[in-house]
Amino acid sequence: MSNKDGGLASTLAAIERARKAPRAAITPALLKSANELALAQKALAETSRDTGALIDSIEVTPPGHSTPPYSQPGGSRVAGETEVIVTAGNTDVRYAHLVEFGTAKAEAQPFFWPAFRLLRKRLQNRINRVTKKAVKEAWNKS
Repeated sequence: MSNKDGGLASTLAAIERARKAPRAAITPALLKSANELALAQKALAETSRDTGALIDSIEVTPPGHSTPPYSQPGGSRVAGETEVIVTAGNTDVRYAHLVEFGTAKAEAQPFFWPAFRLLRKRLQNRINRVTKKAVKEAWNKS
């Protein structure tokens, strides 16, 4: 087969492989990061432990699944194809935001956003590494 297009077909094929590769590789990294975040949030929520229901309501929702009703932030919704959602609260625990931000009569006991801010860079770096590796491997595949 002669290369009349100057390698354009193979370059376009490599671009297409590199475009699709991260979607398959990223889900395990997203789940690992979300589970790490949820564990940190549960550890920070220990200070507000009364019954343990709030801690038990912190949940990781994988791609394609629905978050629990009344969960924070955002309530019930379906996670996208490359999205993992960590939530606190459910139908029995509707007060996660009140613990996080406090009320006029109760002091705030933040657990959700401090854990996110603490781990954001680490989790993002993990996802970036996996994505770059998948693109590089797909590009170099023959």
